[in-house]
Amino acid sequence: MRDVRVVLIGGTSNVGKSTIAQVVAERLGFECLSTDAMARHPGRPWRTSEWEVPAHVAEHYGSLTVDELITSVLDHYDRLWPRIEELITARTTGSHGSTGLVLEGSALWPVRVAGLQVPHTAAAWLTIDGTHVRARVHAAGRYHAAADEERVLMDKFLARTERYQTLMIEAIDRLGLARIDVGGGRSAEELADTVLAAVDAQTALGRSSTGR
Repeated sequence: MRDVRVVLIGGTSNVGKSTIAQVVAERLGFECLSTDAMARHPGRPWRTSEWEVPAHVAEHYGSLTVDELITSVLDHYDRLWPRIEELITARTTGSHGSTGLVLEGSALWPVRVAGLQVPHTAAAWLTIDGTHVRARVHAAGRYHAAADEERVLMDKFLARTERYQTLMIEAIDRLGLARIDVGGGRSAEELADTVLAAVDAQTALGRSSTGR
């Protein structure tokens, strides 16, 4: 593979970024990090055996419209971007030693990434049909057994997630960036191969010689 020190993997929530990024990092011998760990926006609004939904998270999804939720999360990513750019720049210039980095997260907004002026960096965005995202969230939140108020919060989360992906795809396609459909029942290992092939084909950050 060409001389890449940083691989960026973007995509909407519950698309499988973390799992695929970890496999890519293992293949390359790179460190794997998530933008979520840098500053987390209100996360999933459903409870699990290890997690109770905090009051502020329930209020966030319960009180805001989908448009307001999108504005809130994009504003959060704007505030986070300087830290992300600093991290990427440090890794590409070698000031963090020789360890490469796979960085994944929804905060890797295509327009921001496309404007980066850094060497040795590649990027791809993962997409998935909305029905698959809904199935994953419904399974994780046990939607069939959830109370009505819990379902409302999950529905809001899903609406925001689907709207985010729609806006993200519009930006990716307008800029001619690489996006990979993760549907079709492929394993994380197979999808990691697809990401690595896309990385290897890139002649500019996020773009191949064919413009995708």
